[in-house]
Formats: sequence, structure tokens, C-alpha cells
Amino acid sequence: MYSHAVKYRVCYADTDQMGYVYYGNYARLYEIARVETLRSLGVSYKSLEDNGIGLPVAEHYTKFLAPGLYDDELTIICYVDSLPTRKIEFSYQIKNETGVLINEAKTTLVFWDLNAKKVIKAPDFIMNALQPYYQA
Repeated sequence: MYSHAVKYRVCYADTDQMGYVYYGNYARLYEIARVETLRSLGVSYKSLEDNGIGLPVAEHYTKFLAPGLYDDELTIICYVDSLPTRKIEFSYQIKNETGVLINEAKTTLVFWDLNAKKVIKAPDFIMNALQPYYQA
């Protein structure tokens, strides 16, 4: 399984009146981690779009375990759960600066032909980047 971690400092705009990360902002943190995970494999979202491929979210699940707080440095670990097919599945763990697991999530995205407006199989350049991490 491939994984990549990114750090994120919670800023005031991320929080609600209680100083907790507002629940709706977690989706943005997953996107940051997902984009950087693909980038760590040499695949940018821009390169996907330049090749006429979009990655819309088809499913999303979040489990809140503890609050993220203003000024916390969070570690967002993003996992590519398996080799993609017509979809790619990511799971996430967010830990605070003391290592406490505060959030878990999963997202499923589909490979989308931006011109034909239909689901397509994962492009070869993504399969080639991930294949070494999933060999038996």
C-alpha cells in the first residue's frame, strides 16, 4: 500500500467559534493530502487535466474522533488503498502534534473523461507509478 504524509498548521479561518477545526474543512484537508500524495508519485492534478482526465469524488466517509484545534500542526496521512481500476480509493488518518488520531476518512474518486463525460479506466501513467507498491 502506498502512503504519503503532509503537515498542515490549523489557521484561524479553519476553526469554528470554539476553536475547533470546522467539520466542513476536513474535506479540504483530505484534498490537500490526496493532491500531494499523487504529486509524490510524479502525477499532478494539472497533468491529469491536461490529459483530459478529471477525478470527481464519488463517495466520502468521515469519522471524527477528537477535535483539531487552532494552531495545531496536523499530520495527514493519505493511503492509496489498492491499485486503481475505473476508480481510486484513498483513506486518511489525521493526527495532532502529540500523535493522537483525531480523524479518519475514506474517499472514492472516479477517472472521468472530461470531453466524453464518462467514467474511464485509470490511465497507464498512474498505474505505472503505483504498480511497484502492490506487487505480491
